[in-house]
Amino acid sequence: MLRWVRQQLGFDPPHQSDTRTIYIANRFPQHGHYVPQKFADNRIVSSKYTVWNFVPKNLFEQFRRVANFYFLIIFLVQLMIDTPTSPITSGLPLFFVITVTAIKQGYEDWLRHKADNEVNGAPVYVVRSGGLVKTRSKNIRVGDIVRVAKDETFPVDLVLLSSDRVDGSCHVTTASLDGETNLKTHVAVPETAVLQSVANLDKLVAVIECQQPEADLYRFVGRITVSQQTEEIVRPLGPESLLLRGARLKNTKEIFGVAVYTGMETKMALNYKSKSQKRSAVEKSMNSFLIIYLIILLFEAILSTILKYAWQAEEKWDEPWYNGKTEHERNSSKILRFISDFLAFLVLYNFIIPISLYVTVEMQKFLGSFFIGWDLDLYHEETNQRAQVNTSDLNEELGQVEYVFTDKTGTLTENEMQFRECSINGIKYQEVNGKLTPEGFSEDSPDGNIPSLMKEEELFLKAVCLCHTVQINADQTDSADGPWHANGIASPLEYYASSPDEKALVEAASRVGVVFTGTTGDSMEVKSLGKPERYKLLHVLEFDPNRRRMSVIVESPSGEKLLFTKGAESSILPRSKSGEIDKTRVHVDEFALKGLRTLCVAYRRFTPEEYQEIGKRLHEARTALQQREERLSDVFNFIERDLELLGATGVEDKLQDKVQETIEALRLAGIKVWVLTGDKHETAVSVSLSCGHFHRTMNILELVQHKSDSTCAEQLRQLAKRIKEDHVIQHGLVVDGTSLSLALREHEKLFMEVCKNCSAVLCCRMAPLQKAKVVRLLKTSPEKPITLAIGDGANDVSMIQEAHVGIGIMGKEGRQAVRNSDYAIARFKFLSKLLFVHGHFYYIRIATLVQYFFYKNVCFITPQFLYQFFCLFSQQTLYDSVYLTLYNICFTSLPVLIYSLFEQHVHPHVLQSKPVLYRDISKNAHLGFKPFLYWTILGFFHAFVFFYGSYLLMGEDTSLLGNGQMFGNWTFGTLVFTVMVITVTMKMALETHFWTWINHFVTWGSIVFYFIFSLFYGGIIWPFLHTQDMYFVFVQLLSSGSAWFAIILIVVACLFIDVVKKVLYRHLRPTSTEKAQLTETGSGINCLDSMCCFSDGETACTSVRRMLERLMGRCSPTRVNRCGISLNSLCCRRFSYKLEPDEPAAIDV
Repeated sequence: MLRWVRQQLGFDPPHQSDTRTIYIANRFPQHGHYVPQKFADNRIVSSKYTVWNFVPKNLFEQFRRVANFYFLIIFLVQLMIDTPTSPITSGLPLFFVITVTAIKQGYEDWLRHKADNEVNGAPVYVVRSGGLVKTRSKNIRVGDIVRVAKDETFPVDLVLLSSDRVDGSCHVTTASLDGETNLKTHVAVPETAVLQSVANLDKLVAVIECQQPEADLYRFVGRITVSQQTEEIVRPLGPESLLLRGARLKNTKEIFGVAVYTGMETKMALNYKSKSQKRSAVEKSMNSFLIIYLIILLFEAILSTILKYAWQAEEKWDEPWYNGKTEHERNSSKILRFISDFLAFLVLYNFIIPISLYVTVEMQKFLGSFFIGWDLDLYHEETNQRAQVNTSDLNEELGQVEYVFTDKTGTLTENEMQFRECSINGIKYQEVNGKLTPEGFSEDSPDGNIPSLMKEEELFLKAVCLCHTVQINADQTDSADGPWHANGIASPLEYYASSPDEKALVEAASRVGVVFTGTTGDSMEVKSLGKPERYKLLHVLEFDPNRRRMSVIVESPSGEKLLFTKGAESSILPRSKSGEIDKTRVHVDEFALKGLRTLCVAYRRFTPEEYQEIGKRLHEARTALQQREERLSDVFNFIERDLELLGATGVEDKLQDKVQETIEALRLAGIKVWVLTGDKHETAVSVSLSCGHFHRTMNILELVQHKSDSTCAEQLRQLAKRIKEDHVIQHGLVVDGTSLSLALREHEKLFMEVCKNCSAVLCCRMAPLQKAKVVRLLKTSPEKPITLAIGDGANDVSMIQEAHVGIGIMGKEGRQAVRNSDYAIARFKFLSKLLFVHGHFYYIRIATLVQYFFYKNVCFITPQFLYQFFCLFSQQTLYDSVYLTLYNICFTSLPVLIYSLFEQHVHPHVLQSKPVLYRDISKNAHLGFKPFLYWTILGFFHAFVFFYGSYLLMGEDTSLLGNGQMFGNWTFGTLVFTVMVITVTMKMALETHFWTWINHFVTWGSIVFYFIFSLFYGGIIWPFLHTQDMYFVFVQLLSSGSAWFAIILIVVACLFIDVVKKVLYRHLRPTSTEKAQLTETGSGINCLDSMCCFSDGETACTSVRRMLERLMGRCSPTRVNRCGISLNSLCCRRFSYKLEPDEPAAIDV
């Protein structure tokens, strides 16, 4: 119980040791003073709150926001001192925002609790006391032996002990962890693989030593010590022995494994993706605006306080006859009175800070993100994949991208490999009719004859068939006749591979006569021209990005020990001592120029003494608990030397559909595209040219194969000079990983100058961390451009996480990129719609939303400030407290929210077909200081018109009612408030270009609701209210014809100037977006529904007349109603737009 409490409070001490010792079946040593290590239980906790900490933790998180904390302070001030408004005016909106947010977060956490309980309560079987015991998942402890049956998921991270197979192997799929659907083979150590019954496992005495938990799914370092009679046998444990929680058992009846990591220490739990901490430029602008408005608030409060005391300097105004001071007030400290008055004015004007802005922005982002997933244009029918949103915080950032960093393989290409050519012993071959044919030799073999192979060709194909991690469908390998029928004709084998390159090569080898038929235990079976051969697999030297190669050590049927190696030519050729090295290098370069992916294949023969030395070194490195990777790397380099080169392969990776058009569209939008790939220089350049990243007319500069700082710096200076001399021509830059490291070490500024002057940059031979470093370099440059990274593989994750916006491609290299991205799409071509349409709309919507919120709050509070000049700064409020409370919550909240969800100021097809329109919103153009200043000045102007318009029309003659009764201060304040609600709502209507029935409902409904609410609020005596200053005030106001005249006149006066300004600007200085406003065709969509839009050739007066006609109701409803989400817009076949005189007027869709 005490441990549980300590865990809940976060006091459980971390593990002190770098390794953990696990006694299988928890058989601890009986001698000595052994103290068992403390391990986490197997409960998964994805929830954020508990019943006990929800309220304090949630409140703490919410009050970390500046606006919420500010309103809390205002509320406390209202409670402590005598302020002009009720504490309810600040407390109720604050309570509403806090409650709505808490309910949302609480509900989401309740769903997480529910899911956790289902997982933790799942039934599992554990070996205890000589038998299988059924228990719950949460009760599994480290050291327990767990049984998992076919198609079940592993409840903990297990080290495999045995399976129903003799060799102790099993197949698993890790699709839920990394998205890879191929079957992976895991094997048990020989000493435990034979223990296939519960009784035998219960007698097992063994100890596992392994590293402490870490998040890397593909790394595990450990060793198992098995006690057999008098000897102890030590075996290494690696990733091939570890079964991860969340993975699923396939093609295996059952397995037994020992729990090594449990609960929140499992690799799956350590990989839980927390919410993205990236902040958008809009959010940063919003915080800056809040600070500016806070300064305005303090200025108004200080000025009002000073003017009050200046006014009260005269005796008659200090203590007028109708408001005598008490003795306590006369004797109180002037400093305390000044502070008290300052706080009172602060409370009076506090609504200039929009408390509901945060919650509205959150709702807009959350609800708006669904449109990406619902967009059928982003749906890929072949793979049945929709676009997905992993974080909605960055929607508007999609409209601000200036640099795109993209991977090549699987992102620009299909990652579907097809074997094209190979080079064997210095001769180039192609596959023709199922046989290898030397280049230029086209003689076909007679049908039905088995093609013959030369010795070198056969050895090369055997190397391809043995050096890989390909697996075969178990249904085929387990069949009675194997994959071959009785007549010797092969049935089609179904291969599984994590690497598409390996699959393509093994399939190609099978077509030309050397077929990989599967593995049995530690043997690999190959049929060469119908003759079966069995090779014993001795060691696998796994692929890693640093070595860029993989190897296998096998024993041939004749007993010879052979090493087969394949990898990048840069890692194989320097290690080769014989073979046709020069010819092969030429052929590799030729393959690369054709855009093919190249691999070199080599082999080595071992003497018995050499193999004995290798086996010893490998065992020592693999059983090491410290620095295992470094030791293995040294041993691998020792083994993979003195190679005999066999040849090279060329595999084609086809470009994805519409890649060239997408890259060109990005370029037209002002977005620079950088391709970051691990491929070799020639291959990458060839693909860049074919996909349109590089143009044929472009001057391609190179910064490659530099080994020293001095040569790299000299080349950079020469490149900078060439760019300045040929500034008219477009330049493309090619840089490799080695040269990039040198350039970033000492010459970062010069390198950046060269890159920024290039239209396209290609980085080849890049390691994953180098990709992230390049992104960070651009991201932190003085201009601070918005960056986007897109990729499909695990090697792209660091780049995706580093960029402002990360996009994962749902490709064939697993789902790690998708899991770590902000957005995920099925194909690269969808990027154009995601940026040019969704990004454009999201940015325009939220930019208007944020500035409109500040505008309407300036309109709200400025009349309150002006009113103080007419009430001797007595802190008398202009509005009733209920109006103060409901202004932002009810009266003006829905129109702007609906606008921010549905607004489409230009038709989506036009935005996608004219990428240049994207430039109009780049560099935060609509949320910069000038637009913000315009909205703020407009708010002050409207507020002055509200107040002084009402004052001039009614201030001189207050007896405007039919019965001779006079207007009071509450009537005056209600008139100002009524004009304000109508004006700010109509202002939102003026900004709306895209009208749906929802827009009409909330816009006009908000005004109607205000009138109905005011009639009920002021028309009834409410028993729970202490005072009712507004009783019958609104009814009397509406009964006056003069009041109606004033309302209409002031609203028109406010909006008319704004309309004229918009019309003149559109006529005299139209932007590209404004030129692209759609015009109406006979059966098309009318997109000129904004009162301020007009088509080319139409004068400003015509536009104003059309606006007035609409206000008078003379517009046809079918012309006004334009809902692009309705079926009407989806069914249109033709629409036109006006852009430039020389462009076509219509586009067919």
